[in-house]
Amino acid sequence: MLSQSAAAVPKLSDHSADKRMLLLAAMALVVGAGGALGAWVLLKLIALATNFFWFARLSADHAAITDAPVGLFIVAIPALGSLIVGLMARFGSDKIRGHGIPEAIEAILYGQSRLSLKVAILKPISSAISIGSGGPFGAEGPIIMTGGAIGSLFAQCFRLSAAERKALLVAGAAAGMTAIFGTPLAAILLALEVLLFEWKPRSFVPVVIAVLVAAACRPALIGSGPMFPMTARLPATGPALAAAGLLGIAVGLQATLLSALLYRIEDLFDRLPVHWMWWPAIGGIVVGLGGVVDAHVLGAGYGSIQALLDGALGLRVVLALLVVKGVVWLVALGSGTSGGILAPLLILGGAAGALAGHLWLGDPGLWALAGMAGILSGAMRAPLTGALFAAEVTGLFAALPLSVASAGTAYAVSVLIMRRSILTEKIARRGRHIRQEYVVDPMDLMQARDLMTADPATLPGTMTAGDALRFFAEEADHRSYPVVDAAGRLLGLASRTDALGWRVADMPADRTLADLVSDAAQPVAYAETPVGHVADLIVETGVGRIPIVDPVTRRVVGLLSRHDLLKARHSHRQMETARSRFRAEAAGK
Repeated sequence: MLSQSAAAVPKLSDHSADKRMLLLAAMALVVGAGGALGAWVLLKLIALATNFFWFARLSADHAAITDAPVGLFIVAIPALGSLIVGLMARFGSDKIRGHGIPEAIEAILYGQSRLSLKVAILKPISSAISIGSGGPFGAEGPIIMTGGAIGSLFAQCFRLSAAERKALLVAGAAAGMTAIFGTPLAAILLALEVLLFEWKPRSFVPVVIAVLVAAACRPALIGSGPMFPMTARLPATGPALAAAGLLGIAVGLQATLLSALLYRIEDLFDRLPVHWMWWPAIGGIVVGLGGVVDAHVLGAGYGSIQALLDGALGLRVVLALLVVKGVVWLVALGSGTSGGILAPLLILGGAAGALAGHLWLGDPGLWALAGMAGILSGAMRAPLTGALFAAEVTGLFAALPLSVASAGTAYAVSVLIMRRSILTEKIARRGRHIRQEYVVDPMDLMQARDLMTADPATLPGTMTAGDALRFFAEEADHRSYPVVDAAGRLLGLASRTDALGWRVADMPADRTLADLVSDAAQPVAYAETPVGHVADLIVETGVGRIPIVDPVTRRVVGLLSRHDLLKARHSHRQMETARSRFRAEAAGK
């Protein structure tokens, strides 16, 4: 008889959720509060650094760099802050370099979702120094890394799988983003489109809970209401959607150009004959020179975002912001300093939209919003996040159709022209390829009956060991065969390796296969078993051919081999590439 465990087949359902999802959901309550607290600490650190570098005072109150009376020291201060960040990266941890999201993705996909305490501490401090000293970055990238580290560290205190740690890491990242921007829906979509690389209840539910906890904590820690409130009179729907689509094409090209320029600049820094520790300081000098041209390009630039959305900037100022902010941001980020990309992208996309408003569409503020949605979608390959973020961060949900139109076309342009996003290009340069297309595994769509060899060749249980040796030596076409009784019921599996073992052990030639294989716990599957489960059986047991049996009679009805599993992928590939014309009348014949 086959062992009960060997013949067990999982109960089939639409989702793979189990009671551990509830455990992760409970843990997400703590992670969400930790992410919100981490966001508050990061904002206070940025304010503290801003006051220290630009006003020579110790204060955590909000301060605007444009109010600082520093004269030509405006060139030296960003360089000094960036030098400190370079030293922290060199002697602390080089994982604090960059904007944080690629590092979070790497930890998820290749680091079993483990982030260190050192990164959790150094990342917000280095980002605060970078932004506070004038670095043209936002707080979202650092808080995604910091919130993710909080979730990962908390998860590492318990006995969890890598996939479960990933859920809590991403929950912490989404909670931090929610606390900074007040965009819980966009944070959930960012988790799904960029960080999770799956859509399962096990990960989705903890992310939602952590985001809601952060949203509940935000009014007490940071404030309530939209971060960039705006009102606008929406134009007629049809022409406006068409205009938003055209704007999306433009900002999609802009996102592609920015990504290409960023990595060209990184390549130039790689060629410098100095240690990478000094690169941020060199980039800081360029930032300072940009501040001489227009001090509004320094720091996170949240005031500039609000001014763009209010339509308060003239054409010349918008052009200056578009060019100068773009240059200093690209150089600073390419130098390897610490800071985020979301706020600079909002400014650059918003400036492109405002420019279109000034020159053609009218109402620069409304089109700045559409430009922001488009550039987030095109640069990060996250169209749903980009569209909803722009509406949510402004509170102007009536503009959601415009942001969807802009984000959709920008996404289309980006994926057609640019092989990788601004996030994944950095990872690819480290020799790792990431596929950002989520599809159902073809092995989970097919059942054993779809791929098995029906009515396979079998060996009778009455066959002797001597006959089996001769069969495998002279006649066998396969490495192994099911052994069945007179009624066709499975007794076990006999292989060429088994036959050689019998010869070495001087097995009596008259012993039957029924005696030799009946004690083995043979893995089996049923015709309705998902192919993915059969693949797991092959990996776990090392048996290359799994008999498919009738669950009632135990009669062998098929056989599924390693080679058959490849047919699932080939079938899926055929669905993607094989093209033909379909006629209903032909199908009915």
